[in-house]
Amino acid sequence: MIAGTHRFHGRNSLRYVYQQGKTVRAGELALRFAYNNRITSYRVAVVVSRKVSKSAVIRNRIRRRIYEIVRSAAADITDPYDLIFTVYDEALAEKPHVLLRKNIVGCLARAGVLKSPSDRGSHAIIEQKETKK
Repeated sequence: MIAGTHRFHGRNSLRYVYQQGKTVRAGELALRFAYNNRITSYRVAVVVSRKVSKSAVIRNRIRRRIYEIVRSAAADITDPYDLIFTVYDEALAEKPHVLLRKNIVGCLARAGVLKSPSDRGSHAIIEQKETKK
């Protein structure tokens, strides 16, 4: 689970992100984000409404899965951002972990929240030209 320092506390802190933040959408979920220079690290909230699923068990499963993926990608989050994931489909509860992770990390990358690939070190294979002698 994600640490308490990386969670939102109260609705007023969410209000700023909803009013001033930008949105990135990826299929069944959307990421709303805003830079926050008043905090030292990122904060995350996952919003799954009752319209998505009437079952609290399913809503909580979706939340836990998204929190875990964000926690595992936390080392790559560069600056103190406020992040709000909004879920639009119940299918995320049963979606394979690899595909869900790809969606969430893709949203974070498109938002510019993650470190650039040049910061992490390149793992690309560099082909060398062969010279004829």
